[in-house]
Amino acid sequence: MVLTPEEWVRQHFIHYLIEEKNYPISLIAVEKKVTVNKLTKRTDILVFNAKGNPHIIVECKAPSINITQNTFDQIARYNLKLDANYLIVTNGLHHFYCFMDFKKESYVFLDSIPRYEQ
Repeated sequence: MVLTPEEWVRQHFIHYLIEEKNYPISLIAVEKKVTVNKLTKRTDILVFNAKGNPHIIVECKAPSINITQNTFDQIARYNLKLDANYLIVTNGLHHFYCFMDFKKESYVFLDSIPRYEQ
């Protein structure tokens, strides 16, 4: 596998989830398929909760890529199918953490995500 700039960001973010936020590696999936509008897409990182339901979606971009509204739109489309509680967009330099407020059909920006608790 070639270590592209985007893959470098993904590997570092997985390390962060495991080492800093205590998420078990067994709950982390890489390039998980999701069908959106009859198109097969892949999440960069999908973290499940202890019950096996989607909990966090992470979209990784190369450090040279600016994070825009289009990036958020992409991850939001994935979440229409997955219903994860948290959405994260990162380019390795800038990280945006969002909590989904399903009742208000919006997301709330956070400073971080909670640590994994069993």
